[in-house]
Amino acid sequence: MEPIRIAARLQEKFPDSILGIIEHRGQVTTSVARTLIVEMIQFLKTEHQMNHLNCLCGVDNLHRTAHFVERFEVIYQLYSMENRTLLRLKAPVPETDPAIDSICGLWTGANWLERETYDLFGIVFNNHPNLKRILTPDDWQGHPLRKDYALKGDQEWSGFEQLKEKAAQLKQFEF
Repeated sequence: MEPIRIAARLQEKFPDSILGIIEHRGQVTTSVARTLIVEMIQFLKTEHQMNHLNCLCGVDNLHRTAHFVERFEVIYQLYSMENRTLLRLKAPVPETDPAIDSICGLWTGANWLERETYDLFGIVFNNHPNLKRILTPDDWQGHPLRKDYALKGDQEWSGFEQLKEKAAQLKQFEF
């Protein structure tokens, strides 16, 4: 089945949760409300064989001027290996409540992708089994991929000196 028809079926099943469907250069993107994201992805996985989570990432729309755009979005790119069909879902997430439900129950591989999005954007994934930083140290302040994140602060990261000492100790092993 073509991606545009799958998006239409999704709209039939969840009429109040579909914010828009866009087809551009053969790629279909469906904007969806975050409230039923798990149910929608479950429907796509079981009814349309969208059995591969190709990508999950966050987007910061800080400088976009459209009034209907939320600060953050979580993007899910789903693929059906049997049908060779790709469908992208975009779930807007407001800055005042940057949270969305986790899909780790549907794909174990979503675990690290959701942790990465949490770490770099500060988007919380409700019911995630182990939501903690994955790329930055636990004591890191802020979320580096937010567009308002300072590129250089007034001081170094508190663990920087300790990291330099550890690197000096490891030099003896000639990595």
